[in-house]
Amino acid sequence: MAATIPKIRFLTAWFCPYAHRATLALEHHRGRVEYESVEALGWQKNNDDEWYYHWKSDELKQMNPSALVPTFVLEGYRSVYESLVCMDYVDAISQATGTSRLVPEDPYWAAQCRIWSDKVNRECCSPYYGVLVRQDDTERREHFENLLSGLRRFSKQLAQTDGPVFLPGGQLSVVDLTLVPWAFRFYVLEHYRGPKFAIPSEPELEHYRQWYDHVMNLDSVKRTLPDKDRYLEHICKYADGSARSKVANAVRRGVAAHDLDDEKDEF
Repeated sequence: MAATIPKIRFLTAWFCPYAHRATLALEHHRGRVEYESVEALGWQKNNDDEWYYHWKSDELKQMNPSALVPTFVLEGYRSVYESLVCMDYVDAISQATGTSRLVPEDPYWAAQCRIWSDKVNRECCSPYYGVLVRQDDTERREHFENLLSGLRRFSKQLAQTDGPVFLPGGQLSVVDLTLVPWAFRFYVLEHYRGPKFAIPSEPELEHYRQWYDHVMNLDSVKRTLPDKDRYLEHICKYADGSARSKVANAVRRGVAAHDLDDEKDEF
């Protein structure tokens, strides 16, 4: 008897890089996992037409206590959320084996993937919002230097295997998918903050550049990428300071995006 293909109702937002991670995992396992994508988060202006805030669907608020995407709705009115957890979950239910896995079967490399997914999230992804949200140029530069330091550490780690991705043997992993949504969006920084915020071409980032060229040309990645002009129009709310989301409020409060607080950063 053929195995039943798992099905997920995927509460998402087209513009959200955290939700993009879950989309990448789902598309990597296309044919092994089925999903229905539901836009559950968007933007509205406040009553005074001064700034934008997130509207959230009733289903999202019911299924995730933080009302954030990505959120998976499962049979039995159960849910899974948090982007790194969602990627792990998709991989676990996919019934994939060998190099098709995003989290390797080898315990050592599985542990390395979880270590580096968290590290990449904190060091290469969160600083992106500091560059956009903070209005002082010195603060923006500090966040950008932190981002570059994270990318250099990631690039150095890539050199430890035979490349071009994190795991040996060219096996795509959750570490790669953790970074892909932000790596794709880094063009935004140069657009809104100027050429000094472009990711530089330097020897320390050579392996990162090879990684970037490889992952962005994978079919499972290419079909998930948002239109660049449409995304620029969306993210301008962060660049001009008019966005009121939990991530933007956390960065405005002076903490990293990954340290947002549901109560302090509510809007």
